Amino acid sequence: MEVTPEATSAADVIVVGGGVEGLSVAWRAARRGMSVAVVDPDPGSGATHAAAGMLAPVSEVTYTEEPQLRLGLASLALWPSFRDELEDDSGVGLDYRSDGTLKIAYSADDMAVLDELATFEQTLGLRVERLTGRECRKLEPMLSPSIRGGMLARDDAWVNPRLVARALLAALDRNGGTLIAERAVELTPRGVRLASGTVAAAPRVVVAAGSWSSRLLPGLPVRPVKGQILRLRGPADFLTRCVRGLVHGSPAYLVPRGDGEITVGATVEELGFDGRVTAGGVYELLRDARELVPGLTELELAETTVGFRPGTPDNLPLIGPVDAPWPAGESREIDVLAATGHHRNGILLTPITAAAAAAFLTGDAAPEIVKFCDPGRFAK
Repeated sequence: MEVTPEATSAADVIVVGGGVEGLSVAWRAARRGMSVAVVDPDPGSGATHAAAGMLAPVSEVTYTEEPQLRLGLASLALWPSFRDELEDDSGVGLDYRSDGTLKIAYSADDMAVLDELATFEQTLGLRVERLTGRECRKLEPMLSPSIRGGMLARDDAWVNPRLVARALLAALDRNGGTLIAERAVELTPRGVRLASGTVAAAPRVVVAAGSWSSRLLPGLPVRPVKGQILRLRGPADFLTRCVRGLVHGSPAYLVPRGDGEITVGATVEELGFDGRVTAGGVYELLRDARELVPGLTELELAETTVGFRPGTPDNLPLIGPVDAPWPAGESREIDVLAATGHHRNGILLTPITAAAAAAFLTGDAAPEIVKFCDPGRFAK
């Protein structure tokens, strides 16, 4: 991909943000024949780099978030074709797996919570199967003998976000996209002003800067939600599917990769842009994960990471046209689109976000489901 340190103009679309949302929007726009530039000093290094990659709308469901469930199911249905097209276009495998999520309970109280949740999910028509502790251990022999029981969400899947970012960069390059390796500091009536002072001009700008989006669009209610996450390394068959558990009410998850990596996460901390990995965070993650899978303490601790989920007040993303951040009546030469605020479901919602944003950019009809994601809903 051409890397441009100082931008000028010549793009139909500028996408601010090189995570999976921004890169997927840029790729889709380029596939539709638009010239596209992505502004990011280090693509794929933010929330995408930290993400676990669960595509799990069923096991993520809560009692008050049915719109999130519907949006997640719609995007999950797009993932197989999105994967195939991206792998073909990039030549990069995504380590996509669809063996479902095993959700387990450590204590009797945890099991009561899961039983209630399973009943709720079944009333929504979701495919979940209740399991005894013995049945859980038959599926995953490394589970603790203390596991009381669980449920299997067969339709959940997962993918490696770092490979998705690598594939999107390669596919964007193949389709003529440009990377502007700078930080965006503000929007202007002509485009995007960069840290160097140069203005990257384009008639359409997509703000997909994750937790930093509100710095460019101050009206967007996006905040950083800190998450600490661990990566362990062991045998490739240590776990065969995603395991999510409750340990005395605390959630934990373990996501296996094809190369033997296991992602363990994740804390949820309202601490702004605090990028520290803390001893307490690492301890809590390992403590709860060990209760579920005792043998993981023998694995190599390969990495500790902090990411910032872009949260919104209702945990739904912001996808669609937004007002430009300059006074009314001032000359306006660009249209601005938001594609941000995906909180904990950024990887899951990548296909639906890319499809919707590309439709907005070309004037086509966006998927009906993204009506929940109107960036103007809070003003209303």
